[in-house]
Amino acid sequence: MSRNAKINTLLLLAVAALAVLPLVLGLGDHKEEPFAGADAEAETAITEIEPDYEPWFSPLYEPPSGEVESALFALQAALGAGVLAYYFGLRRGRRQGEERAVAATEAAAAPGAAPEGD
Repeated sequence: MSRNAKINTLLLLAVAALAVLPLVLGLGDHKEEPFAGADAEAETAITEIEPDYEPWFSPLYEPPSGEVESALFALQAALGAGVLAYYFGLRRGRRQGEERAVAATEAAAAPGAAPEGD
Protein backbone atom coordinates (compact mmCIF):
# COMPACT_ATOMS: atom_id res chain seq x y z
CA MET A 1 0.00 0.00 0.00
CA SER A 2 1.44 3.37 -1.00
CA ARG A 3 2.04 6.19 1.46
CA ASN A 4 -0.85 8.24 0.03
CA ALA A 5 -3.24 5.31 0.32
CA LYS A 6 -2.27 4.86 3.98
CA ILE A 7 -2.84 8.54 4.71
CA ASN A 8 -6.19 8.52 2.91
CA THR A 9 -7.28 5.42 4.84
CA LEU A 10 -6.32 7.02 8.16
CA LEU A 11 -8.18 10.21 7.27
CA LEU A 12 -11.31 8.26 6.33
CA LEU A 13 -11.15 6.34 9.60
CA ALA A 14 -10.76 9.60 11.54
CA VAL A 15 -13.80 11.13 9.82
CA ALA A 16 -15.85 7.99 10.46
CA ALA A 17 -14.80 8.03 14.13
CA LEU A 18 -15.83 11.69 14.44
CA ALA A 19 -19.24 10.85 13.03
CA VAL A 20 -19.89 7.63 14.97
CA LEU A 21 -18.24 8.16 18.38
CA PRO A 22 -20.65 10.84 19.67
CA LEU A 23 -23.56 8.52 18.90
CA VAL A 24 -21.92 5.43 20.42
CA LEU A 25 -20.72 7.22 23.56
CA GLY A 26 -24.14 8.80 24.11
CA LEU A 27 -22.88 12.35 24.14
CA GLY A 28 -25.78 14.74 24.49
CA ASP A 29 -28.22 12.19 25.92
CA HIS A 30 -29.05 14.59 28.75
CA LYS A 31 -30.35 17.23 26.32
CA GLU A 32 -33.77 17.52 24.71
CA GLU A 33 -32.15 18.06 21.28
CA PRO A 34 -28.77 16.37 21.66
CA PHE A 35 -27.16 17.47 18.41
CA ALA A 36 -28.71 20.88 17.83
CA GLY A 37 -26.63 23.39 15.93
CA ALA A 38 -24.56 26.16 17.46
CA ASP A 39 -27.23 28.74 16.60
CA ALA A 40 -29.81 26.92 18.70
CA GLU A 41 -27.34 26.53 21.57
CA ALA A 42 -26.51 30.24 21.47
CA GLU A 43 -30.18 31.22 21.38
CA THR A 44 -30.88 29.04 24.41
CA ALA A 45 -27.95 30.52 26.33
CA ILE A 46 -28.99 34.09 25.50
CA THR A 47 -32.60 33.58 26.56
CA GLU A 48 -31.43 32.03 29.85
CA ILE A 49 -29.16 35.01 30.58
CA GLU A 50 -31.49 37.77 29.29
CA PRO A 51 -35.13 36.65 28.83
CA ASP A 52 -36.18 40.04 27.39
CA TYR A 53 -33.48 40.11 24.71
CA GLU A 54 -34.58 41.42 21.32
CA PRO A 55 -32.40 40.46 18.29
CA TRP A 56 -30.95 43.36 16.30
CA PHE A 57 -31.66 41.73 12.95
CA SER A 58 -34.14 39.23 11.57
CA PRO A 59 -33.43 36.65 8.83
CA LEU A 60 -34.09 37.67 5.24
CA TYR A 61 -35.82 34.34 4.62
CA GLU A 62 -37.34 32.08 7.23
CA PRO A 63 -37.81 28.50 5.90
CA PRO A 64 -41.28 27.07 6.52
CA SER A 65 -39.95 24.00 8.37
CA GLY A 66 -36.82 22.41 9.77
CA GLU A 67 -36.69 19.98 6.87
CA VAL A 68 -36.55 22.78 4.32
CA GLU A 69 -33.85 24.49 6.37
CA SER A 70 -31.84 21.25 6.46
CA ALA A 71 -32.28 20.79 2.71
CA LEU A 72 -31.05 24.33 2.03
CA PHE A 73 -28.05 23.75 4.27
CA ALA A 74 -27.25 20.48 2.48
CA LEU A 75 -27.56 22.24 -0.89
CA GLN A 76 -25.17 24.96 0.30
CA ALA A 77 -22.68 22.33 1.50
CA ALA A 78 -22.93 20.42 -1.80
CA LEU A 79 -22.34 23.57 -3.84
CA GLY A 80 -19.32 24.45 -1.70
CA ALA A 81 -17.91 20.95 -2.08
CA GLY A 82 -18.46 21.12 -5.84
CA VAL A 83 -16.61 24.44 -6.12
CA LEU A 84 -13.68 23.09 -4.08
CA ALA A 85 -13.55 19.86 -6.09
CA TYR A 86 -13.58 21.83 -9.35
CA TYR A 87 -10.77 24.10 -8.14
CA PHE A 88 -8.53 21.25 -6.98
CA GLY A 89 -9.26 19.23 -10.13
CA LEU A 90 -8.40 22.21 -12.29
CA ARG A 91 -5.11 22.74 -10.45
CA ARG A 92 -4.21 19.07 -10.78
CA GLY A 93 -5.05 19.04 -14.49
CA ARG A 94 -2.91 22.11 -15.11
CA ARG A 95 -0.01 20.60 -13.19
CA GLN A 96 -0.26 17.34 -15.16
CA GLY A 97 -0.43 19.30 -18.43
CA GLU A 98 2.68 21.26 -17.51
CA GLU A 99 4.53 18.03 -16.61
CA ARG A 100 3.57 16.49 -19.97
CA ALA A 101 4.66 19.60 -21.84
CA VAL A 102 8.02 19.64 -20.04
CA ALA A 103 8.51 15.91 -20.70
CA ALA A 104 7.67 16.38 -24.39
CA THR A 105 10.07 19.34 -24.67
CA GLU A 106 12.85 17.40 -22.97
CA ALA A 107 12.27 14.38 -25.21
CA ALA A 108 12.39 16.56 -28.31
CA ALA A 109 15.56 18.33 -27.18
CA ALA A 110 17.37 15.13 -26.21
CA PRO A 111 20.42 14.34 -28.36
CA GLY A 112 19.74 11.66 -30.93
CA ALA A 113 16.01 12.24 -30.85
CA ALA A 114 14.23 11.84 -34.16
CA PRO A 115 12.90 15.12 -35.53
CA GLU A 116 9.16 15.54 -35.31
CA GLY A 117 7.17 14.97 -38.45
CA ASP A 118 9.28 12.06 -39.80
